[in-house]
Amino acid sequence: MDPRSLGRHDSWEGVHAVVAGFGVSGFAAADNLNHLGARVVALDESEAGDRPQKAELLEVLGADVRLGLGSTATLPDDADLLVTSPGWRPDAPLLAQARARGVPVWGEVELAWRLRDPNHHTPWLCVTGTNGKTTTVQMLDTILRAAGLRSIAVGNVGLPIVEAVMDPEPYDVFAVELSSFQLHYTDSMAAESAAVLNVAEDHLDWYSSMADYAADKGRIYERVSRACVYNVADPETERLVREADVVEGARAVGFTLGMPGVGMLGVVEDILADRAFIEQRESSAAELCTISDLSSPAPHNVQNALAAAALARAHGVSQAAVREGLRNFRPDGHRIAVVGERDGVTWVDDSKATNPHAAQSSLQAYDPVVWVAGGLAKGARFDELVLAVRDRLRGVVLLGRDRDVIAGALSRHAPDVPVIVVGADETGPVDGGHAMERAVGAAAELARPGDTVLLAPGCASMDMFTNYAERGDAFADAVRRRL
Repeated sequence: MDPRSLGRHDSWEGVHAVVAGFGVSGFAAADNLNHLGARVVALDESEAGDRPQKAELLEVLGADVRLGLGSTATLPDDADLLVTSPGWRPDAPLLAQARARGVPVWGEVELAWRLRDPNHHTPWLCVTGTNGKTTTVQMLDTILRAAGLRSIAVGNVGLPIVEAVMDPEPYDVFAVELSSFQLHYTDSMAAESAAVLNVAEDHLDWYSSMADYAADKGRIYERVSRACVYNVADPETERLVREADVVEGARAVGFTLGMPGVGMLGVVEDILADRAFIEQRESSAAELCTISDLSSPAPHNVQNALAAAALARAHGVSQAAVREGLRNFRPDGHRIAVVGERDGVTWVDDSKATNPHAAQSSLQAYDPVVWVAGGLAKGARFDELVLAVRDRLRGVVLLGRDRDVIAGALSRHAPDVPVIVVGADETGPVDGGHAMERAVGAAAELARPGDTVLLAPGCASMDMFTNYAERGDAFADAVRRRL
């Protein structure tokens, strides 16, 4: 049976759905497809975490879950649909077999879009970008709630979107974070409004080129009906808007840290101002909030707030609700979080800065700064970052598997900046805490009163830690032992 004609109120009996990957989104997809009556087979090479327990649960409900080495090698002969988890490369054998046989390949986001309740139109306000996605979506969700709307942050953050879509009590609006991986496997989604915050080098171990990576980001603008929000400081985001096939009447709305032009949101002195969604925009701007209302005055945090405000205003949210939401918003841990201060030195954890663009944004908020960096570079380069921040650097402490990539950029463009390499013989998860302890000690040696020691690794964490949160916790614990 062809699943492309089916929705949430149809019977999926007779559909053989294969789910590739049994993580959070894979489990949600398998669970809901099983609930709809499809015959579900879920496949995952990993048996880590709670996968065995979830597999047992689904098998009791009638699904077939196959975990372990070799389980994803072959697509079942009678498969009608393949739902892939984000991060699966298009050249993975299972996906290649599906394409060769004409079997539709959807991501969990595409599945969720097709399972929307036709009796309750819930708009999607979508955000992507190399950096800032989670913070912006959480800001947006807080603003929407301040406006009295039943909102929820979903997608790449919070609840899997298929779970939210299938909730029997409909939401008023979804704040949706989408990664490039999720967008790659999404074909029919039509957001009410969407934003691309920035496009910078990342995931080049997955994409063959920056052009392919940017193209997947740009898919978020396709079929937008109200507003395509772009970053004035990042011409690539505006180019993606210009190339998008949108619904007639959709607007392009820019955000900028400078004075906003007509049709933009921006900053006037210390005020976040709207010249896009007021009738008098040709001659004036509306105050949304002040920079002091935000959780941090860091430039990238202000940009995130402007993007969130633009999406909320496009949805019809009042200026007062934008202000209340942004005042109430508090970021997740490990995002420009002050750990403590001693002897005039401030210690900041931004472990979530997992690529060079995010690290650069963070570094540009401090001067002078002792930079703690390193981990898995994912094919990224650091020359542009070092050129942009070298005059701010008191010193650099490097650790992790790809520390030499950063060291090379520093030797080329900032040869006079002191660099301390720690953990050269510690590159596995067991040694992560030891290496971070030594990194904090080295940073303390470099720092002077008035400096900020900033953990902004510019790299992924999985070489030495389970995730960026564990890395940030190791940093914070080591710092607190010195305070």
